[in-house]
Amino acid sequence: MIKTVSASLRWICLALLLPLIAACGSPAETAKGPTVLAAASLQESLEEVAKAWEAQGHPAPVLSFAGSSALARQVEQGAPADLFISADQEWMDYLAGKNLIQPAIRKDLLTNRIVLIAPKGGTVRSLDALGAGKLALADPEAVPAGRYAKASLESLGEWQAVASKVVPAENVRAALALVERGEAQLGIVYATDAKASDRVEVVREFPESSHPPIRYPVALLAQSNNPEGKAFLGFLSSADASKIFASHGFGIAE
Repeated sequence: MIKTVSASLRWICLALLLPLIAACGSPAETAKGPTVLAAASLQESLEEVAKAWEAQGHPAPVLSFAGSSALARQVEQGAPADLFISADQEWMDYLAGKNLIQPAIRKDLLTNRIVLIAPKGGTVRSLDALGAGKLALADPEAVPAGRYAKASLESLGEWQAVASKVVPAENVRAALALVERGEAQLGIVYATDAKASDRVEVVREFPESSHPPIRYPVALLAQSNNPEGKAFLGFLSSADASKIFASHGFGIAE
């Protein structure tokens, strides 16, 4: 009787251990998707790219969106992540200067444009007509979209007239939301942000010569040891990913 019980226990223990042994020995089961910190303006497009990547059998990336300045600070403070996609070169250079990216695995990915937007059906459609109204921008002292906007307005001789009317937002999507809700009569955002919203309309395009080139660099972070990070970075430049980005209004960096 005792032998029978012991044998039964052995079979029960083996049955419990087999799934654990199989899981430990299977890379496919333990593979982890890369963590990607990306500029807020990339939200819809990058989510679609991530789904295309997952459909090829890869583990789903973990995506986190915010202003490039906020994300760079998170990396500096040790946030666990594999990739950083900035909306300008300055914040990527900032991390490079602190040896927080892998410089050999950095490339320019996308381009964009900035536009002036108003709520659909809004009566204010130019900066000259703004009056006592508000102009929504991503923070022009830190966030790339706001920096581009300020540089363009300064270049065109219009900044001084509107500086006191600026409502700085934490990122470009927050600036877009202010215009969508009618809390700001006008806003300056990326063309891709305007395309993503059915509640605003473009009332002016700013000449590309009036501000620094808008380019989105991507890099593998120095702390990353997840092979899926480098693989996903490569996929971001693939024909499939480029087609998705282009459908959302981005240009593909040469």
